[in-house]
Amino acid sequence: MVEDTLQRFFLEIAYDGTAYHGWQVQDNALSVQQKLNEALHKILRCAIETIGAGRTDTGVHAKQLFVHLDAPTDRIPHESRFLHSLNALLPHDIAVYRILPVDQDAHARFDATERAYEYHVHFRKNPFLLNKSWQLRDAPDVALMNEAAQFLIGTQDFGCFSKSHTQVYTNLCSVTRAYWQETDEGLVFHISANRFLRNMVRAIVGTLLDIGLKTKAPESILDIIDSKDRAMAGTSVPAHGLYLTKVVYPYIDTTF
Repeated sequence: MVEDTLQRFFLEIAYDGTAYHGWQVQDNALSVQQKLNEALHKILRCAIETIGAGRTDTGVHAKQLFVHLDAPTDRIPHESRFLHSLNALLPHDIAVYRILPVDQDAHARFDATERAYEYHVHFRKNPFLLNKSWQLRDAPDVALMNEAAQFLIGTQDFGCFSKSHTQVYTNLCSVTRAYWQETDEGLVFHISANRFLRNMVRAIVGTLLDIGLKTKAPESILDIIDSKDRAMAGTSVPAHGLYLTKVVYPYIDTTF
């Protein structure tokens, strides 16, 4: 096969992360990327390398994640048939919604301009929310948490919310949206930024819940951010309440 027969594609996927040790392929652990690569290999009958918009940790879910790959165009003659075949090979907890031809230099990770997450909590025992939302015993003060969440907006060093010993070039992130919303079952925290550090959303949620339960004042989040010290922030909340919900690119419609 010669190189000029390859076309770069984006796949839009979604998954329930309960059964997986995150998105990224790893030794001796089942991942979403592994199952996707295996299914693509069977259909395309060649070695396939996928690159995702980011990594999700064990138990975290994705309502929208984009992946890029290079594949021979003659093996994807009909997009709808390809999607049907790929979904038939994937387990029930992983779905592919779209395949999009893109420029050869398009990159699912580096070209993303915004990512959005949700964190779900509920208060009443509900078997249908098992591994999908975190059950809290006490209801926090939503107004206090939303007051504190506004201090997250802007470009700041969020090292205090990052998992220790991660290899990143900077801890600066630009947060554009952060707020709590009341639902019939409980609460959902929404946050959007150009990038996120490892464990950042779960640490932010834990910190805001401390404020909502009145163990800290809303403005204390400013001192926590200034400290750049993970020990100053709250405990990371469980992974199963976290969802990657949106990834934005300048050249594709991600609201489909």
